[in-house]
Amino acid sequence: MIDRTDPEGAIAAAAKRCSNWGRWGADDVQGTMNFLTPDKRRQGASLVRRGVSFSLSQSFDADGPQKGWRRRTNPVHTMLDTGTDAAAGIQGFPHGIGGADDVIAMPLQCSTQWDGLGHIFDHGVAWNGRPAGEVVTSLGDAVTGIETVASVIAGRGVLLDVGRALGSGELPDGFAITEDHLRETMSLQGATSAVGCGDIVLVRTGQLARVRRQGWGDYAGGPAPGLSFTTADWLHRTEIAAIATDTWGFEVRPNEFDDAFQPLHQVAIPHIGLFLGEMWDLDALAEDCAADGVYEFWLTAAPLPITGAVGSPVNPIAVK
Repeated sequence: MIDRTDPEGAIAAAAKRCSNWGRWGADDVQGTMNFLTPDKRRQGASLVRRGVSFSLSQSFDADGPQKGWRRRTNPVHTMLDTGTDAAAGIQGFPHGIGGADDVIAMPLQCSTQWDGLGHIFDHGVAWNGRPAGEVVTSLGDAVTGIETVASVIAGRGVLLDVGRALGSGELPDGFAITEDHLRETMSLQGATSAVGCGDIVLVRTGQLARVRRQGWGDYAGGPAPGLSFTTADWLHRTEIAAIATDTWGFEVRPNEFDDAFQPLHQVAIPHIGLFLGEMWDLDALAEDCAADGVYEFWLTAAPLPITGAVGSPVNPIAVK
């Protein structure tokens, strides 16, 4: 049970129970990605049977969900060279060759993305017990920058379509997904959805499908279904490598305390060392999994190796 009046106490207790500090040594920078071993990666690659693939990324364009919270905007795409420039002969190239070039400006957390280990702190402390001020400065994350996992996020993915298993395909905003809900979903989906060490778990709530019909509304930061704070122990105990959802903030919103902001993040990232994915598009994959009854697949989801970044856009690819 959650004491809604005491987020500080609940966070401190969960952090103590679920801490992975020192588990992979004092110098570790990869957290739960240590569970995704070469053997696990080989097992994941063996799941490719049909060769059908799914992009799990939303679009990166001006029509995205962002509303300016914490200065997060949608991507701004600008052309530097165009076909009209080439046709006008103003590019300065010889023998009729022309081309196009472009640039994009965007927050790294504006669409489908990973949260890195430098993204969230607990009382000024970052992953593995390091002082936050010594990890992330105005120059970026000098210790656990997202580039430290750019080569490792590929392995067995497993979809838990909680929205389909427990509802009509879409959970209502504010629905807190508990460990019991996750277990029920696995039971209903069958053996291929069993979650184990080193897996990359994808939790579909159906919220993204709903806002696509109704408009973005408060998708970026408003009420949403998501993981209950009480799943912290499950996230730790299962030894998963990462977890991603189709929602903006991964955990249920409003949060389960009277006065709190993303308390599960405060345990999962700096204490468990867990990588969180947000705003993933799981709908087409979910349809295919429901059709063939197979909820496991090869998943590659490398972040852009942006030196010192605390998060990164990603185009995850699931292959079945």
